[in-house]
Amino acid sequence: MNKSERMKENQTELPESPSGVIRLKPQQFIHILDNNTGVTRLEVGPQKITLQDHERLVLKPSPAIVVPPQHYCMMANPVMRDETGQPIADEYGQIKLRYGDREIRLTQDPFPFYPGEIIWEDVSELEVVDPNEALRLKAIRDFVETITVMVSGETQTQTINRLAGDEWLFAGPRTYIPRVEVEVLETITATTIKPNQAQGLIARRNCTDARGNQRRSGEEWLVREEGAYLPGVDEEIVGIIDAYVLTERKALHLRAKRTFVDTAGRQRKAGDEWLVTFEDAEIHIPDVYEEVVGEVEITTLSDREWCIVNDPIDESGKPQLGLREVRQGRTSFFLHPGESLESGIERVYILGEKEALLLRAKEAFTEGEDANQIRHQPGICGRSLDLAIIFPGWKWKWSRNEKLFPWIRMKAFTCGTFRLAN
Repeated sequence: MNKSERMKENQTELPESPSGVIRLKPQQFIHILDNNTGVTRLEVGPQKITLQDHERLVLKPSPAIVVPPQHYCMMANPVMRDETGQPIADEYGQIKLRYGDREIRLTQDPFPFYPGEIIWEDVSELEVVDPNEALRLKAIRDFVETITVMVSGETQTQTINRLAGDEWLFAGPRTYIPRVEVEVLETITATTIKPNQAQGLIARRNCTDARGNQRRSGEEWLVREEGAYLPGVDEEIVGIIDAYVLTERKALHLRAKRTFVDTAGRQRKAGDEWLVTFEDAEIHIPDVYEEVVGEVEITTLSDREWCIVNDPIDESGKPQLGLREVRQGRTSFFLHPGESLESGIERVYILGEKEALLLRAKEAFTEGEDANQIRHQPGICGRSLDLAIIFPGWKWKWSRNEKLFPWIRMKAFTCGTFRLAN
């Protein structure tokens, strides 16, 4: 039964008794209409009422409203009261009402409602806000709120001017007492941030976060501290981000979504790519502006393997486009973003005492250092090829009883080795 149906039932006119006598019990009330003046008055029991010829009963005997402790009810069109709390009547004796307004009534003695008042919301239990929870409230009209705060160990009261549209949080543990000027939007529950996790947040509007940092509307950031985190009224939860566990054999390939400063204090520009290895951190939680491209496995070379890396990075982490670099075992390394293996991992050439390998230079380069350099002109045979200047197109033989790691600037001219004649 809704409010209008209940009021119609209460206002149903009773058949008048022959004597016109109404006996009210304690905590009962009725409404009587005076047909001469048009005024409806309230009568509260216990008492005996004899209706006059010009009077009519418009509300049958009804029980008074009882609001127990920790409960409330809401009245529509509440009665107007003076400074002493007494109802105000007009010049005709009709009780004045605040039409269109509402009023919250808490626990008190049983009370009736005056003619024109409506029970807008039945007696309900007050909401208890648990720890790590909060109510998100919104002001639907301007009002002044009085709150109690602790200052230097002393309890003080403060007033806050709330404007229509303002939002704030009512954090627990405590009991929320409703107000007609306030609307409850939702209940917010704190999120538990476990080890190796972070909480992603985004600002709904310009605000100041829990750390005192100014945030702009749409800005995202992470909360990395473990424990329960209750987002502010202007903060929206994006989700929980789990950390990546790094090992000596696995690294993390990242890409910057926009220009920002990472947790190490290094500026990353939009589109930059880099690796986070075990030497940097044992675990890594990607920042809101970091995109995880993938995980990179380590590349390991034995003492009989070698490879050529294209576009190797320099000390600042930038790729040296067009350059190549020979890496030979025994070693392990990660291929950084932009680096690639030219022909994969290759095996070294092992030459016996009477074997040789025919090679051809792909470009000019110098072998040896300082005084140990030996200059060989095209077409002139040198002593050995341990220290020489090799020119493009020049063919030579390497006859050495050891392993051979080819240089970048030469390649094998034959498909295999051949034995030298005695």
